[in-house]
Amino acid sequence: MTSGPPAVPPRVLTVAGSDSGGGAGIQADLKAMLANGVHGMSVLTAITAQNSLGVQGAWELPAEQVEAQFRSVVDDIGVDAVKTGMLASAPMVRLVAALLRTLPPDVPVVIDPVSVSKHGDTLLDADAMAAIRAEIVPLSTVLTPNLTELGPVAGVELRTLDDRELAAKKLLAAGASWVLVKGGHDAGDTSVDVLHGHGVREEFSAPRADNRHTHGTGCTLASSIASYLARGYDVPSAVGAAKEYISGAVAAGFPLGGGIGPVDHAWRFRGSAQRGSGQ
Repeated sequence: MTSGPPAVPPRVLTVAGSDSGGGAGIQADLKAMLANGVHGMSVLTAITAQNSLGVQGAWELPAEQVEAQFRSVVDDIGVDAVKTGMLASAPMVRLVAALLRTLPPDVPVVIDPVSVSKHGDTLLDADAMAAIRAEIVPLSTVLTPNLTELGPVAGVELRTLDDRELAAKKLLAAGASWVLVKGGHDAGDTSVDVLHGHGVREEFSAPRADNRHTHGTGCTLASSIASYLARGYDVPSAVGAAKEYISGAVAAGFPLGGGIGPVDHAWRFRGSAQRGSGQ
């Protein structure tokens, strides 16, 4: 008796920049996708020279190269979900938006509006943020701004907690299906992310890890959400599963180089290996 062909895992495409240090960007996305049960594919929008100390250089790829990568993957392999990350210029934002519009309407799109690196390096020019608001937000199934990104992408100055609610509502009105406001930059012992939908508000909490090695947190969370959406989870369930995964990855983050180390994308595997060895 012969067995049939192996099952094909869900397919998730990341459209983002490369992090040469391996902690964030495309590299983090693909690691998170593997850890969360999907086949990851990539379209590089930019190349960075980057390590634990910061970003030493960034070079955007030509539009024809980005489009060729996208069409190569989508037209042959297909996708079950897409995640976007570093889109550094307004022309790149408009190009990626045009490509996303060619996808079937049932393909979920998770948008991480990356504007500043973990080290404080600017990764997005001013015109690009306005383009994201106009071109990308209306295409997003889930938009995942942190507290640094929320105000600029919504066009709201954040002074109070009520301003965060207003910003989320403005983004929903601009066309986002769901907005996950990440609370990683808040103070306190608990990290609270707030998911806003039309008529829905849900909080996802986890103890804040006492660990400075958090490079790649935003990329990893967004890619994990996309992975669970590709696997058939609804949005709140996908966010909850991704929050559990990223919380473990942050807690297990490790030192690398002389600065801020990465989260540990393989924390679940390492735990299983230790249990299997009796340690």
